[in-house]
Amino acid sequence: MARLNLLEETRYEKLPVTVYPNPIEASIAVAARIAKLIRDKQAKGQNAVLGLATGVTPISVYAELVRLHREEALSFKNVITFNLDEYYPMQPAAAQSYVRFMNEQLFDHIDIDRANIHIPDGTLTQEDIVAFCVSYEKRIEELGGLDLQILGIGRTGHIGFNEPGSAPNSGTRLVTLDDMTRADAARDFGGKQNVPAKAITMGIGTIFKAREIILMAWNSKKAPIVKKAVEGELSAEVPATYLQLSDNVEFILDEPAASQLTRFKTPWLVKDCVWDNELKKKAVIWLAEHVGTPILKLVADDYNNHGMAQLAVDQGLVYNINIDIFNQIQHTITGWPGGKPGADDTQRPERASPEKKRSIIFSPHPDDDVISMGGTFMRLVDQGHDVHVAYQTSGNTAVWDDDVLRYVEFAIDFEQKMGGDATRLKSIYADMRAFIPQKLPNQPDTPEIRDVKGFIRKTEALAGARFAGLADHHIHFMALPFYETGKVKKNPVSDEDIKLTMQLLQQVKPQQVFAAGDFADPHGTHIVCFNIIVEALRRLRQTEEWVKDCWLWMYRGAWFEFETHEIEMAVPLSPDEVLRKRYAIFKHQSQKDPAVFPGEDQREFWQRAEDRNRDTAERYDRLGFAEYAAMEAFKRYYF
Repeated sequence: MARLNLLEETRYEKLPVTVYPNPIEASIAVAARIAKLIRDKQAKGQNAVLGLATGVTPISVYAELVRLHREEALSFKNVITFNLDEYYPMQPAAAQSYVRFMNEQLFDHIDIDRANIHIPDGTLTQEDIVAFCVSYEKRIEELGGLDLQILGIGRTGHIGFNEPGSAPNSGTRLVTLDDMTRADAARDFGGKQNVPAKAITMGIGTIFKAREIILMAWNSKKAPIVKKAVEGELSAEVPATYLQLSDNVEFILDEPAASQLTRFKTPWLVKDCVWDNELKKKAVIWLAEHVGTPILKLVADDYNNHGMAQLAVDQGLVYNINIDIFNQIQHTITGWPGGKPGADDTQRPERASPEKKRSIIFSPHPDDDVISMGGTFMRLVDQGHDVHVAYQTSGNTAVWDDDVLRYVEFAIDFEQKMGGDATRLKSIYADMRAFIPQKLPNQPDTPEIRDVKGFIRKTEALAGARFAGLADHHIHFMALPFYETGKVKKNPVSDEDIKLTMQLLQQVKPQQVFAAGDFADPHGTHIVCFNIIVEALRRLRQTEEWVKDCWLWMYRGAWFEFETHEIEMAVPLSPDEVLRKRYAIFKHQSQKDPAVFPGEDQREFWQRAEDRNRDTAERYDRLGFAEYAAMEAFKRYYF
C-alpha cells in the first residue's frame, strides 16, 4: 500500500527523485554512495571510473569525500576521474579554472594518482580541440565507461555545458555558452564581459552511457528548472529532460529545490492530505489565483474541479473555509509594524506592548535595509520606535574601480584646497592608477582600494539611514570578519562573527529584530548573515531574559518575495511612501547605473523593489483585499 501511495504521489514525476531536508544531508548521502562504489570496486580489484562536476552544488560532496579519506581511510588509489567540462580558453592556474577548482576541493586532499585525473584542456588551440575530444571519449570507452556520473543543473536546464539545443546523442565537443549561463558565472569572473563565450563539455550521449547518474540541485533558485526537468516534456530547450529516457538516473534535491514539484507545491492534486491550517491556507490561495477569483467568491465547484474536494468534504461549507482563510490573510495587513498602541493585538501580526519598541534592522549589505524594507524602516521611525540599523558587511567588493579614483581625486583636491599636504594621497593615487588597468578578473584589490570602496559604501549607508530618520549613534557598521577577504570568495564564519553580533544585540536588547531571509540570494551573503544572527540569539537566550521577548522577522531582498501563504505581516505603503523609499535607495549611488553585480536581472535595485512591492499588493488585491500602491512582506522566524 505504501508503494502504491508513493506512485500516486509522484505520478507527475518522470524519473526517480529523492528529497533531503538540506544540502548537507543530501551531500553526505551522495558521498556515501560514491564511497561504497569505490570500496566495492577495490574489493574486486577493479577501478572505479567517476564522472565529476564542478560549481557550488558538489562542493559539500567533495568535502565529505575528503573527510572519509582522512578519518575513515577511504582510498582513491583505484579511482579514475573524468570531469564534465572546462571553460575555453582557460589557463589551469586561473581562479575560475575547473582544474584549480577540483584540486582545491578534492584532488589535493586525497591519495588519487594524478595520472588518473582527466579534465578538458582549456589551453588547446582550436585546431586541436576535435582530436582532444575524440581522445577523451575513447579513453572513457577503453575503461569500460563511467560507473557513476555526478551532475548539477543550470538554470537553462544544461547538464555539463550542454546548453539548450544540444542533441541527445552528442559527444564531447566545443560549445557556445548560453547568455544566462554566462550571467550566472559573472560574479566569479568579475563581470559577464570576462566570462568565456565557449567551453569544452562532455556530451549528453557520453553522460547517458554512465551506469549510474546522480543529478543534484540545491535551493529555490533551481526549483523552476528542476520542475521542468522532472515533470516537463522532452525538449531540446531543456537538455536535462533527456535524462527522463535513462533507466539509471536519480535526482537528489534539497527541499527548496524540490518545492515546485507537484507533490510539494500542490499536493492535493496527487494525494489525500492532512489539512492543517498552513496547507489549507496555501491551497485556498492557490485555488483563488488559479481560477482568477477573489477568495470570498470561490464556490464548491471550484474546489471539486481542482483537486480540493476532500477539503470541502472534510471541513464543510466552502464559504466558511473561504471566510476563515480570508480573515487570516486580512490579519497579516498592518500599518503598525511595531504594533499598534492600545489596540487588541490578538488578530494583529505584532504585539501592542511595549508601545515603543527597540528594533534593530540587520542589513547584510549596506543597501539591503532600504531596498528590502525601506518603507517599513521609515514607518517604524515615524511611529516613534527606538530603531537601530546594523550593516553586517562593508560591501566593498561591489564598487566600480573608477569610482575609487574619482573619490581619491576629490580627496586630493580637498586636501590641497584646505592648504594641506596631499603628497601621500597622490602617491597612493598613483599606485591605484597603475594597479587598476592590470588587475585580473576577481583579483583582490590592494588594501587602500578596498578601504576606499568600503568608505564609499559606508557613506552611502549613512546617507540612506539618515534619510530614514536615524541619528548617527543608532547606525552600526559591523564589518563582520568573514566578509573582509577582498575577494568574491569569503572566509568561513568564525566565532568572532557571532560574538560581534551578540555584543550589538546585548547593547540594544531589541524586542524586534529584522533580518534578510532571502536564502536564494545569488551572492550567498544573506544566508550566512542570517545564520550568524540566529546563532547569536540562540546563545543569548541561554543567559539573557530579554531574548525571550524578542521576535525575529525575516524580509526578502531584491530577488524574490515570500509566497502569499507564507506572509505573516504585510505593511502597505502609500504612493508617497514608495517615493520616499526610492529616494532612500538613491542614496546608494555606487549601486546604480548599473551595479557591479546586478545578477541576471538588468533592472536597477530601486526598480526591482518597487515592482516586487507592487506585485505583492496586487496579489492581495486579486484575492479580494483592499487595493494598495505597494506592500512590504515579512515572515516570523522562531529560533
